Amino acid sequence: MADQLTKLQKRFAAIPREVKQAVQPALQRSGEELVATMRQLAPEDTGALKESIVATPAGQSTPVYSQPGGATVVPENAVAVTAGNTDVRYAHLVEYGTAEAPEQPFFWPAVRLTRKRITSRIKRAVSKAVKDAR
Repeated sequence: MADQLTKLQKRFAAIPREVKQAVQPALQRSGEELVATMRQLAPEDTGALKESIVATPAGQSTPVYSQPGGATVVPENAVAVTAGNTDVRYAHLVEYGTAEAPEQPFFWPAVRLTRKRITSRIKRAVSKAVKDAR
């Protein structure tokens, strides 16, 4: 397993900086699209849950108490989409339900709905950046 990780890290290190930078707009746009879809699927409450769904770009820290992951720094060439913050600490309870409240999934259905389009967008951006870098 460690050998595969080392190989993958070497391949990522070999990617030119220009290619990494060229992909950032596609990543950010994909994160924003995912946020919009999640907000459409999230149940109506005070609006706090919907507003807590955010996309965090690379190098920044996700909101404290966000799901999944809590406060973590987003790695390079990534965008993290999270639900929840210090005021909204119940996003996972809405997603999966409780003994008293039925589940109202919004996070993972949005991921499944947008996965193909987001993956295609990022692949196109990478391909274009690699061709332009030659």
